[in-house]
Amino acid sequence: MLGLTAPQAYLALLVAVLPVCAWVAWSDLKTMKIPNKAVLALLAIYVVVGLLVIPLEFWAWRWVNFVAVLAIGFVLNAIANVGAGDAKFAAAAAPFFAQRIEHLQLILVLLAAFLLGAFAAHRLMRAIPAVRAATPDWVSWTRKDFPMGLALVGTFLAYLVFMAFPGALLAVQGAIGSTNM
Repeated sequence: MLGLTAPQAYLALLVAVLPVCAWVAWSDLKTMKIPNKAVLALLAIYVVVGLLVIPLEFWAWRWVNFVAVLAIGFVLNAIANVGAGDAKFAAAAAPFFAQRIEHLQLILVLLAAFLLGAFAAHRLMRAIPAVRAATPDWVSWTRKDFPMGLALVGTFLAYLVFMAFPGALLAVQGAIGSTNM
């Protein structure tokens, strides 16, 4: 381990996952699929970078997050029509999240906000002819379902940003008047 502070460790993870997250968001918008290679790349980043910046005991225990979210994702895929790629991406991102109840509360708030925001933004953008003309081959414009990878990526990146820059989370909490996020 490199002996970084928690914010430094989260910043390193954030920088490492940014290209994969961009790939996932673009792919889900364009094809309504999240490539397995992107999921494996995210897991590889956790294996290598995570092991360098997270204390070994915490790094190892966070694999429980992967197993739990993968199991939940499989169930949601079977009974709630959640995409398999979405479930796999969420599972691959899960080890990056700390196992603390206050972090779970933050994650759920972020996920709710990003689901609503991404859905509204996607529906608005697909209604704009210039946007559709600039991206005519994007499958998500014509499908009734929603590219949920966009919301998952937003949630994941926002969490990493808030952990890398704790002052940003405090500023958001102050702006919305919440002290128990």
